[in-house]
Amino acid sequence: MTPKIVTLEEKNLVGFSTEMSLMDNKTPELWKSFRQRSKEVLYRSSDDFISLQEYPEDYFQEFSPVKKYVKWACVEVKDFDSVPEGMNNLVLKGGLYAVFNYKGTAKDVQVFFQYIYGKWISNSDYNLDDRPHFEVLGDKYKNNDPNSEEEVWIPIKAK
Repeated sequence: MTPKIVTLEEKNLVGFSTEMSLMDNKTPELWKSFRQRSKEVLYRSSDDFISLQEYPEDYFQEFSPVKKYVKWACVEVKDFDSVPEGMNNLVLKGGLYAVFNYKGTAKDVQVFFQYIYGKWISNSDYNLDDRPHFEVLGDKYKNNDPNSEEEVWIPIKAK
């Protein structure tokens, strides 16, 4: 499982965000709320949806399923001129990312992420960077389908 190393340009994102932990996972409710209102977002840059996580700086130093982070359900927009009422905006800073392709369901993703954070990072020429992690849910993404595909973007920097 070899990622593409990509330099991402800055992106403007609009959507909903909430604080959660792995033990207090609010992802289904967050996405249900956003999907119901996503058509209100004008001037989208693509049809893709983005699932984004903002982790505290020390999040990966010692694993704990109760550590809090901020999760986003969002889309990319050209600018912030027409953010729908009640939605938030985020400027995703550009930088270096390792982009992995994932095929499968959310319930099977734990082994995939254990590989990335437990093996790939430590054996690569990179360290994790303190920027958002995200998944691009494009036209091959199908919720809870074993044939679902998505891109997983992990922020990195040279060792």
